Amino acid sequence: MGNINDYYPTSGRVILHVDMNAFYCSVHEAEEPERYRGQATAVAGSVELRKGVIVTCSYTARGMGIRTGMNVRQALKIYPDLILIQPNFHLYRKYSNAFMNIAYAYTPLLEATSIDECYLDITGSKQFGTPLQIAEEIQTRIREELSLPCSIGIAPNKLLAKMGSDMKKPNGISIMRIRDVPKVLWGRPCGELFGIGSKTAEKLRKLNITNIGELAAADEGLLTSTFGVMGHWMKQAAHGLDYAPVNADREQSKSIGHTTTLPADITSTEDAKRVLLNLSDQVARRLRKQKLMASGVQLTLRTPDMKTITRSRQLGTPTENTEDIYREACLLYDKHWNQGKPLRLLGITLQQLSAREESVVQLDLFNYEKQPKKESLTKVMDELRNKFGESAVLTAGMLGDDPSALIRNHKVRGTSLQMDFVRNTERKPEQE
Repeated sequence: MGNINDYYPTSGRVILHVDMNAFYCSVHEAEEPERYRGQATAVAGSVELRKGVIVTCSYTARGMGIRTGMNVRQALKIYPDLILIQPNFHLYRKYSNAFMNIAYAYTPLLEATSIDECYLDITGSKQFGTPLQIAEEIQTRIREELSLPCSIGIAPNKLLAKMGSDMKKPNGISIMRIRDVPKVLWGRPCGELFGIGSKTAEKLRKLNITNIGELAAADEGLLTSTFGVMGHWMKQAAHGLDYAPVNADREQSKSIGHTTTLPADITSTEDAKRVLLNLSDQVARRLRKQKLMASGVQLTLRTPDMKTITRSRQLGTPTENTEDIYREACLLYDKHWNQGKPLRLLGITLQQLSAREESVVQLDLFNYEKQPKKESLTKVMDELRNKFGESAVLTAGMLGDDPSALIRNHKVRGTSLQMDFVRNTERKPEQE
């Protein structure tokens, strides 16, 4: 093999991007191979109603023309025998922790960017072999120990590692070097460069910049005058340059939020406020579990034509209480929404979070007297729910037949970006 040092740069870094393939479907296949292996499967948010969209689908389903984001009804027209599976976020979190623990065995510098992907800085991991050997070992272990497929990109930076992991799916390993960029990337459309969305790609097209090579050759002044500082970043990225470090510090969440898509549009204030109460209850629970307080509340509203409106309020004092969050969400709803107009989705996000012990709550005298009672009641309710499940203690206002009543079910609730659970990943003692 030669000298191991030859495979690592004297200056610079070696980054891996591990991307789980068709993660949700692959997890169900790993759990029940006799039922799902080799089948056309799709995880969809609203299976029983044949509404909603496909969250992810197996590679067998993709081979038939079914795609993520497609309407369930549309997918069933393409392939009526498509197996629809309800999401189980409890299961996904378990497998996510497991694959990240495998990756963590090779470096403490791990940055989880979502439930199914992470970056690893393996610059200091020579004791485990060459970068390719490390990638192959991680991929093999994830396949053998968890029965899950993954793709891995190996590169000198995060941008190219991410681009590399996208190149061969499923089960691929790709090495991307700066010198490969002109040959491999420059002929591709701008929208394929990680970090450039469809709107930015459209703006670039109007400047007659259609592929990554043209972006690399574009005048930086033109780009910065159109896109601001992002123009400088795009030109650098088109040359394969990226200086962002792998951020291994599991940062305190910047926000905690939850949205729910409704099976039928709602128009009544009563229905909307019941959904808001359920959402307030769950975001407050997650806030308390992380021992945080919130100083801002944001309300998200989406109409049937997919227009999204967000409105936020600053709180006078930080809070962790459901009733405070619910009150603020209702105030935002009453102020910014014309009652009677239909809504497709509602969401609440808590912002400006701070550690509970650092939050100096300036309580007025009236609150000061009630606060200890309120806190002990909340604590008892949390303990009951920890022990007996999320539905153990509910108020009458939370009951209903819309999905907001389901968000207490830990199997159903969650999104690929909900990363609270990662903080609880078991760390092997020798790595600490």
